[in-house]
Amino acid sequence: MTRTPRPAAFFDLDKTVIAGSSSFALSRAFLDGGLLTRTGALRGLHAQLGYLSFGADHDQTERMKDRLAKISHGWDAAHTEAVVAAALEEYIRPVVYLEAVELIAAHQAAGEDVVIVSASSEAVVRPIAGLLGADHVIATRPVVADGRFTDRLEFYAYGPTKASAIRELAEERGYDLASSHAYSDSITDLPMLEAVGRPVAVNPDRALRRHAAANGWQVRDFTRPVRLRPRRRVPVAAALTLAAALALVLARRTGRRRA
Repeated sequence: MTRTPRPAAFFDLDKTVIAGSSSFALSRAFLDGGLLTRTGALRGLHAQLGYLSFGADHDQTERMKDRLAKISHGWDAAHTEAVVAAALEEYIRPVVYLEAVELIAAHQAAGEDVVIVSASSEAVVRPIAGLLGADHVIATRPVVADGRFTDRLEFYAYGPTKASAIRELAEERGYDLASSHAYSDSITDLPMLEAVGRPVAVNPDRALRRHAAANGWQVRDFTRPVRLRPRRRVPVAAALTLAAALALVLARRTGRRRA
């Protein structure tokens, strides 16, 4: 049976749905969870502060990607997801934009899937997407070997690759991209924004604001990061007991991709 194409909504994460960088917001949790050393935390802080203060062009983003990939090299993949899941309440909920929450709800009320699209690691993005109630995730996937992240990437969700992944998901899920929305803050996401018929610049950097104005795109400024309605907090110890199950899932995923 042929599916009737339907619109979807694609949201960049950092500085679009949340105020700032997800990795930066979670750096304390990574440190407390034994994933980051203080030296590694300082390196990550330096990279993220440059991005938050000045944005990032292609070359800067590539350098940041390599730097951050090295920082996460050797992290246990299941433990990382568990640390993120346990830290959502304290570090992510307070910095989610109310405007983004309302938009996500409006799109889903209209019967549209919501997809979070982020250059951050899938281990970070997937739990945050679950918190937001998103339907799908497109994110960077590090190569996992023996349950640990390597310093290589299976897929890097950045620039043109975001747009390619959006088109692949649209083909798979039956999305009509011409009637779909995409939201982002950065000129580096221009391919993602141009992949849909209804691009929206959110808190745009100067280059994207100029491009949006020149092309008649909608521009929105989100200013109200608020704590989402509280849910039952997941204790760190309880979350970490999920590590074995998550490791099994990751191993199966990796096995299927290699097959």
